[in-house]
Amino acid sequence: MRAIGIILAGGNNHRMKELSQKRAIAAMPIAGSYRSIDFALSNMTNSRIQRVGVFTQYNARSLNEHLSSSKWWDFGRKQGGLSVFTPTVTNENSSWYRGTADAIYQNLDFLKESHEPYVVIASGDCVYKMDYNKVLEYHIAKKADITVVCKDMPAGENVDRYGILRMNEESRIQDFEEKPIVANSNTISCGIYVIRRRQLIELIEKTAEEGQFDFVKDILIRYKNLKRIYGYKMQDYWKNIATVEDYFNANMDFLKPDIRDYFFRQYPDIYSKVDDLPPAKYNVGAKIRNSLISSGSIINGVVEDSVIFKDVFVGNNCTIKNSIILNDVYIGDNTYIENCIVESHDTIRANSYHKGEGDIKIVVEKNDRFVI
Repeated sequence: MRAIGIILAGGNNHRMKELSQKRAIAAMPIAGSYRSIDFALSNMTNSRIQRVGVFTQYNARSLNEHLSSSKWWDFGRKQGGLSVFTPTVTNENSSWYRGTADAIYQNLDFLKESHEPYVVIASGDCVYKMDYNKVLEYHIAKKADITVVCKDMPAGENVDRYGILRMNEESRIQDFEEKPIVANSNTISCGIYVIRRRQLIELIEKTAEEGQFDFVKDILIRYKNLKRIYGYKMQDYWKNIATVEDYFNANMDFLKPDIRDYFFRQYPDIYSKVDDLPPAKYNVGAKIRNSLISSGSIINGVVEDSVIFKDVFVGNNCTIKNSIILNDVYIGDNTYIENCIVESHDTIRANSYHKGEGDIKIVVEKNDRFVI
């Protein structure tokens, strides 16, 4: 493909509450065995993009470990490859990334040293499959300066936390508003953009000179009437995991056979770092219904309508319903968990009771790991 890729994975999000206190949003576990960023990375490699830069910043340790080898996404080439960029103190700059445009500006050499004519920019906190080649073909056919991938959300869904846009009959964007108080459209930006590389360099440099730092507000919105900015509508599944509720629902979607089939049985595939773990083990008396159980887990109790991640131990006489249990959790005997997200590396003592009433409850326990 005639493009390089940029994945923006450095932001913090307080709407994820305790879940974002120890990891970047792009590193959030998804569907038992994946991370959020795996979907953007897989889309890049499936679109034959050979060179990708990931910009990380907030709580990046877990994410950087996940990206320590590019072979899982087939980026380990002599030419191209996967590069991870974190904020760096230099003679010219000593600041953290102050926004998405500033993140690109601080790593502008990545663009200047490339030779591909186009750039695909994507966010690392969305769950979807996409062939970026189709967006690029659309971008070229429209003779666009910037193409924004967008999606029509269902009527009645709260869209005020997204970028809202309106297009004319030719799909040219006429209005773009970031996180409006009152949305005048249900068409949202998916945080995926295609732009010519040289033009991106020019816009980023000009934005930096003027002391502006945000790609959406200071480039897309500012230039919407000066540049040819078009929208490309996505029709397939797309979910942003920027809130606890959306994160929970995204994982629960994978309990639906059609969603699992779409992501894991239909070409192209989704790739992730592989851990050398044994298959899940179900001991005598374990009862599983409509759940995902990941490798390395040992199940003794009842699990219904739940997603169990890697290396989880569920004790005797436990009941887990409509919940997400993240990696490396020990659940003691006689424990009841419903409508919850249990944070990774937790130890839930025997005879515990956790139930989310209305909202999803996040369970964070720091008990020593022992058996009573």
